[in-house]
Amino acid sequence: MTHASANGAPEGAPLDKDKRNWIVATAAVGGIGAVATAVPFVSTFQPSEKAKAAGAAVEVDISGVKPGEKITVEWRGKPVWIVKRTPEQLAELPKLDSQLADPKSERKPSELTPEYARNEGRSIKPEVFVAVGICTHLGCSPSDKFQPGAVGGMQSDWGGGFLCPCHGSTFDMAGRVFKNKPAPDNLEVPPHMYLSDTRLLIGEDKKA
Repeated sequence: MTHASANGAPEGAPLDKDKRNWIVATAAVGGIGAVATAVPFVSTFQPSEKAKAAGAAVEVDISGVKPGEKITVEWRGKPVWIVKRTPEQLAELPKLDSQLADPKSERKPSELTPEYARNEGRSIKPEVFVAVGICTHLGCSPSDKFQPGAVGGMQSDWGGGFLCPCHGSTFDMAGRVFKNKPAPDNLEVPPHMYLSDTRLLIGEDKKA
């Protein structure tokens, strides 16, 4: 069996530069806005290279993810974010509808938002947000901008979310794109389901 290194690539294989840019797990503390150091790619539950090519689901233990933190795993060659939102971040979501291009996730629902995620938080559990970390404009990977306010070039009324560094599209903490931005759609919510309170399965959402 092929073993994956901490960055998700087979041991000894060169890592594509573009892939390296988004295969990075980050943790950001939303309540105080402090950004933790980058943590290794979650590889414990990674399938084999052959299974990944076939689109195999990825099982993830989220028991160690604290409120305000994000981890990233790989599914079908894409970065998938798992964010544990704080009560403050959740409270901000209903206030943003008038500023968003698609607040109710009505665009391309079959592609971007499973039925169980067509709610304010675009999630099964309010506090846990799962999304594909690829901008819907030209495929760049947005950066975390969890700290509210005018920090890191954001506007003073920024409530926390994500910023695409390529062309400036901004998304809230539910991956909903703001109006008048290059990105046409919200971030994709992949199929997922809970195997237990602390274990997620990314890539499947129907029990056998």
